Amino acid sequence: MRHERRRNVGDAIFVDEVGIEFGVYGDFRLRSAYQPIFAPRGDTLYPVAVEGLIEPHRAGRPGSPRVFFEGVAAPDRLFVETMCRVLHLRNFHNIGVDGLDLFFNYNPLVNDHAGRALAEIRLMSRHLGELGLAPRMLVCEITEQAADDALLARLAREMRRDGIRIAIDDFGTGHSTEERVSLLKPDIVKIDGGWFAQFCRHAAAERFFRPLVSSLHDRGAKVLVEGIEQSIHLRVALEAGVDLLQGFLLARPALAGTVFEEEPLVVDALLGLDNKVVPLFARTLHQRR
Repeated sequence: MRHERRRNVGDAIFVDEVGIEFGVYGDFRLRSAYQPIFAPRGDTLYPVAVEGLIEPHRAGRPGSPRVFFEGVAAPDRLFVETMCRVLHLRNFHNIGVDGLDLFFNYNPLVNDHAGRALAEIRLMSRHLGELGLAPRMLVCEITEQAADDALLARLAREMRRDGIRIAIDDFGTGHSTEERVSLLKPDIVKIDGGWFAQFCRHAAAERFFRPLVSSLHDRGAKVLVEGIEQSIHLRVALEAGVDLLQGFLLARPALAGTVFEEEPLVVDALLGLDNKVVPLFARTLHQRR
């Protein structure tokens, strides 16, 4: 795939026939999808946010986000990362529901271009008002890849100064560790779904997970558990007192422009479900951006 070092992101974004924006990178069309995030209130779960995810299409067919992002040439990472973020911001109003926050991912590997990375963050912040967005509505998820700690902390400070909240994504895997929590002092810690699913296999999962949640609360962070796919996952998370929940048992990602289901979910009904089968593509869509 050819390098696109100096391309303008705006030149690679187009609008389809119904007004939804999409990006073009090589042979791919990149489309925004949004997965709801819920907050427990009593015996009910309410949608309070969405996570922006990219669905790459090639020759008219959706493909694996993980495979797509792994195939992006190193000099193009910042360009593609920025394009994904811009798409999620621009398409967010198509959800048609007020009061939701927007989570977006940030891969530390793009820090290969420190000056450009900082410039892109500043540019994003300056243009939020034009999109009808306030910084407080945004949550930047720092993914689990390795990074220059000093630069990562600088980027986090830059976003937080503008009012954007910081989350650590995939806690329990890669570089999303206690050390990164200490470094960034995130507003939200997002527990990795795969790690959590394995944890829930233990008979005493509820008892052992609760201290981790409490320790993160003590550090000033809310706790979000992703990958809620089975009733046992939901039960363990709720009994531990987590603040936010995300996963296919609750709601699957939907392309921008899809009617958003804003009705709250009843916990008792979800705990009675046996959701063992998750379509392969739905699983890979969750795995990134």
